[in-house]
Amino acid sequence: MTQQTHTVTVHLGDRSYDILVGRGLISSLGNEMAARLDQGASSGRQALVVSSPEIAALYGAAVSQSLESAGFQVHSALIPAGEQSKSAESVAQLYQALYDMAADRRTVVVALGGGVIGDLAGFVAATYTRGLDFVQVPTTLLAQVDSSVGGKTGVNFGSAKNLIGAFHQPRLVVIDPDTLRTLPPRERRSGLAEVIKYGIIADKVFFHLLRREINGLLDLTSEHLASVLAHSCTLKARVVELDERDEGLRAILNFGHTVGHALEAVTSYRTYTHGEAIALGMVSAALIGEEVGITRPEDTTSLVTLLRAAGFTVRLDASHSLDEIVRLLAWDKKSVGGSARFVLMEQIGHATPAHPVPESVLRHALQRQTAFTL
Repeated sequence: MTQQTHTVTVHLGDRSYDILVGRGLISSLGNEMAARLDQGASSGRQALVVSSPEIAALYGAAVSQSLESAGFQVHSALIPAGEQSKSAESVAQLYQALYDMAADRRTVVVALGGGVIGDLAGFVAATYTRGLDFVQVPTTLLAQVDSSVGGKTGVNFGSAKNLIGAFHQPRLVVIDPDTLRTLPPRERRSGLAEVIKYGIIADKVFFHLLRREINGLLDLTSEHLASVLAHSCTLKARVVELDERDEGLRAILNFGHTVGHALEAVTSYRTYTHGEAIALGMVSAALIGEEVGITRPEDTTSLVTLLRAAGFTVRLDASHSLDEIVRLLAWDKKSVGGSARFVLMEQIGHATPAHPVPESVLRHALQRQTAFTL
């Protein structure tokens, strides 16, 4: 490799793992995996590469060649792209693939694709024979900075997102920024919502770097691209290390996700990308924070200005049913006794979790967002 590789280590005792960020890393995936799996043993070891047809057409051959060169026996399974594939039916399809290849406890599952593929393949790895090794090769910006890191896996059930899942840390995450060049602009923008989130909740200096570099990050010309990816992973890793199983501090990673997930569900996952929904949800959280006296209006303005510069819509569509959104919030995993709890921004660079919000306050904030003119 001629390009610089950034290494971020997630420190979790015997579940620790590296996140590698660098151009061209897909071609060395097999060697990186062999070096980190038990005793470096890869010869004859089976690998199931889970991907979507579109991503497999772009990178499947390179991944298979890299794995085979390192001694792995490679099998593949293709799952259609889209949130609808995070289902019990897709889980059963992957179980069947593992069963048909006579997978054993040494088999490794490789997720090649976006967040849906990673969440789904990770859940299957967590549950087949009570746990298989798992490697993430995220190919979308959203997956690279968020879902591939931290060990959360899961599938949707009914109208609830990620209701069924498990914590299962990967053995390795390999992030190749070159894969972002095949993403449509809308998908690149979608991933930036999570990057912006990290600045809001944990790093004011990073937030201001994003303000300066937003155009270059959108078109992938920024010289800071790889370091922005690595730093996003670092910020998430430090939170995961302190709260691996989402029992307290890790909830700050859900800034914007409470309303965001409800918007995805109320529109049947067909109107917004995940990042677009989270961008709207971050604005909702900022307005809720204003209502309860935690968030300063000028910080809401800073957030909204950056989101708009990134091309996000910040006004809530008045055609969405507020009654339905509020109903879905009661099913959110962070709710207690049917009452929604929110991560709120105290200032740029610092957020705190677990704020209970009365329904009347929530409704007023959402109504403000439908007429947003800032």
